[in-house]
Amino acid sequence: MGALVLPGAAALTAQPPTPLRVVYPRRLPVIDTFFEYDWAVLRTALARTVSRYGPFELKPSAEAMSSRRVTLELAMPKGVIDIFVRATSPDLEKQFQPIRIPVDKGLIGMRVLLVRKEDLPRFAAVRTLQDLRKFRVGQGKGWADNDILAAAGIPVVEGTYYEGLFAMLSARRFDFFSRSADEVMREYEERRVSVPEMALESTLLLHYPLPRYFFVRRDAAGDKLGQRVKAGLEMMIQDGSLNALFRQHKSPLLEKLALHKRRVIELSNPSLSPDTPLQRSELWLPPGSTRP
Repeated sequence: MGALVLPGAAALTAQPPTPLRVVYPRRLPVIDTFFEYDWAVLRTALARTVSRYGPFELKPSAEAMSSRRVTLELAMPKGVIDIFVRATSPDLEKQFQPIRIPVDKGLIGMRVLLVRKEDLPRFAAVRTLQDLRKFRVGQGKGWADNDILAAAGIPVVEGTYYEGLFAMLSARRFDFFSRSADEVMREYEERRVSVPEMALESTLLLHYPLPRYFFVRRDAAGDKLGQRVKAGLEMMIQDGSLNALFRQHKSPLLEKLALHKRRVIELSNPSLSPDTPLQRSELWLPPGSTRP
């Protein structure tokens, strides 16, 4: 006679589903707080999709990583990270799979200038792109927006490392340092003592379309993770939680910069992919706005 199986016994012995393990890059301490918003968005997107995709475990890498190390790790099939966030470029989109929803609503394309104090009157007189072409901009080597600025006819001076660019500004190697609206205040406050001749320009706002995307590997695991994150982001757009996180993390800084009072100078992005969702107005913050 066969063994008696009690109703529900199989369910009692079933193992819970294994959580999806997602590792994002721990960044160097000086810039780690800049990414807090991005990882809050990622965590919320994964949480929105638990009923469809199952549980997850999201955590940073064991070691802090430079931008170069981040790229190398995601390029390796068994690299220690599964996802990163960065301003897009043709090279990145070729190497990795972009999730085409701008995490920061295009904010990285809103640029505020760091200049020398003595040059503030010269920048206050700028009214057009033609006026701005008289000045040299400082950029890091290989940055995503170097080609945008060069295509606009603005002379680009490249530095080999980020921290050295502030010294190059002081040494008159270039005339302004173009920074995203959500990082410029922190950078200025952190260096106003060590670089006393540097000033935060208050009249201009450069703008160009430059989305920051989450990127995953171009393999089966990356496809699955990408589909889940995109589904979660779409849910956040629908329920308003993406805008709520933006207002919590970004809007206070933008309001301090009085973006709505600045003259906007528009630049085109000649390297932008035709797949960029520019037609979806709900994904983008209008230039000069502080709250979606």
